[in-house]
Amino acid sequence: DPGVVLLDIAFVPDDPSHGFLLGTRQTILETKDGGRTWFPRSIPSAEDEDFNYRFNSVSFSGKEGWIVGKPAILLHTKDAGDSWERIPLSAQLPGDMVYIQATGEQSAEMVTDEGAIYVTSNRGYNWKAAVQETVSATLNRTVSSGISGASYYTGTFNTVNRSPDGSYVAVSSRGNFFLTWEPGQLYWQPHNRAVARRIQNMGWRADGGLWLLVRGGGLFLSKGTGIVEDFEEASVQSRGFGILDVGYRSKVTITETNGALFTSYYKV
Repeated sequence: DPGVVLLDIAFVPDDPSHGFLLGTRQTILETKDGGRTWFPRSIPSAEDEDFNYRFNSVSFSGKEGWIVGKPAILLHTKDAGDSWERIPLSAQLPGDMVYIQATGEQSAEMVTDEGAIYVTSNRGYNWKAAVQETVSATLNRTVSSGISGASYYTGTFNTVNRSPDGSYVAVSSRGNFFLTWEPGQLYWQPHNRAVARRIQNMGWRADGGLWLLVRGGGLFLSKGTGIVEDFEEASVQSRGFGILDVGYRSKVTITETNGALFTSYYKV
């Protein structure tokens, strides 16, 4: 379907050729040959005549996997995706589930687009809040703290990414500032953007620093590691295309808006 927007991809760690690709319009695709071919995957518990789910995020730890989507839906597998069960979610959760990370046996972290972070250690049947309030509530308390654009915040994230140590970085829906959260903190911390153009996406480098993409194309890297507001631009020949995401192994892979991939060899 050309109208489907693909949103997330994950492979089973125990079988790198086996993966799942998610998107809008209730799209779940599966591959068993490392992504060379994909086929639609039907999950009966995720099929509902009254809803057309948008599947936002998928994550695996060993053979255990999780999928979250909108309207509120949580799917769980313990056999690498051969079978999936639907786990009930409270209708009182603030916002829509936009991100999930498998963290260990029967354990995961889930984030909503309003900044709620929830942690489970019993296969999703109970969740514990890791922050005390939504981002909107935090900004209402700190709007006079000098964060440019906070007063225009619409209450949702545009993107959110997690580091291996459990820290998060999120971009406001307008892209005019970003927020971070580290384990143990009670609230999200807002930060002014360090570049003139609005932020498209942010994430974590292998060395613990941050990368930042701006709308219209452009990659910036934080100076040093950890959470800072000082960035410098990296040379990326994007040929005028917008850049949507950055991934890395021993080198950086960047995704453009036209679907192209290109690789950079500068150290991150």
